[in-house]
Amino acid sequence: MKDIIEQKKDAETTVLVGVVSQYQTEEQTKEYLDELAFLATTAGVEPVQLFTQKLDTPNPKTFIGTGKLNEIKNYMEEHEVEMIIFDDELSASQIRNIEKNINGRVIDRTNLILDIFAQRAQTAHAKVQVELAQYQYLLPRLTGLWTHLERQKGGIGLRGPGETEIETDRRIIRDKIARLKDQLKKIDKQMATQRKNRGKMVRVALVGYTNVGKSTIMNLISKSEVFAENKLFATLDTTVRKVVIENLPFLMSDTVGFIRKLPTTLVEAFKSTLDEVREADILLHVVDISHPNHEEQINVVESTLNEIGCTDKPSYLVFNKIDQYEYDKKDDDDLTERTQKNWSLEELKKSYIAKSNESCIFISAKDKTNVDQFKSVLYEKVKDIHIKRYPYNDFLFPMDFEEEE
Repeated sequence: MKDIIEQKKDAETTVLVGVVSQYQTEEQTKEYLDELAFLATTAGVEPVQLFTQKLDTPNPKTFIGTGKLNEIKNYMEEHEVEMIIFDDELSASQIRNIEKNINGRVIDRTNLILDIFAQRAQTAHAKVQVELAQYQYLLPRLTGLWTHLERQKGGIGLRGPGETEIETDRRIIRDKIARLKDQLKKIDKQMATQRKNRGKMVRVALVGYTNVGKSTIMNLISKSEVFAENKLFATLDTTVRKVVIENLPFLMSDTVGFIRKLPTTLVEAFKSTLDEVREADILLHVVDISHPNHEEQINVVESTLNEIGCTDKPSYLVFNKIDQYEYDKKDDDDLTERTQKNWSLEELKKSYIAKSNESCIFISAKDKTNVDQFKSVLYEKVKDIHIKRYPYNDFLFPMDFEEEE
């Protein structure tokens, strides 16, 4: 977190706010704010201070208490900070009330993620998906300030009797949402045709939390150059590559990463992109083993997969970044309770292998550690499906038949 705050001195500055509730401990809140800081940095904003408050339930008017809000306001005025980002989704009235109080910009977690997606979108498909999600987020939050939308449509003769400005804006946005949905339907048909034209080759999809190294693994296995960067949501558009391991061809897709509290509007808008996951034969669930909260990230991904209807597919855990794994080794005289943070990598491996019915794979895509083992395991899993699909296609496996002879 400190490294994130110390960089980008010329960037726009912001303060981050999180709430410690009955469902979220203080330690969890700090971890979540670290992720929010990473999100802010990815969006091009410099987080300069973190604020937390213990609340049983959020304040319906300002989300946090008035005393804490005044504390944040004083800090922002003293350090000339003009933006505040909350780690939760705010209502339109809460945003308005906070902005009036602090005299600055207020952004919630959902809006921040949408902004990052808008920056990252490269293809027409991704741009339409993000724009649709943005308008769906905006619609219930209109505050009557969107007078420029009226000029885009041309208000003469189109405004109904007694129709207010905000009603006009809502109608315009609803029209835009309808048009974007029509565009998505057309693009979805084209993509469905592309998937159909690929034949019945075995499909492998890389899934996982954002920034766990899926694109790096894709580049390593497919020997292609998929954009990879140490930032959140570096990949928005699903990339599909043909991969050949020991004469066995199959398709591998690199998909958009998931994240905690992923906006429902984005999940809905990106469902067509996630069709690659739905139609995959094998899911490789990539996990950043070096992340202190990787277990929760696993749960977030599994929950999202369940949401899009992919729980019935064979899924295998691939623990990446073992080169970056660190742990706090307890001294012999330390009598405090031992947690997973005190486990060595070997202990973690034994734990996950014991819990899983399938063998877990531990690799470092960056250092290429255990990559040959990963390819061998992947080959066997793809081969099993391929043989069932093409029982007479023996020529693909010359090595097997040589060993049998």
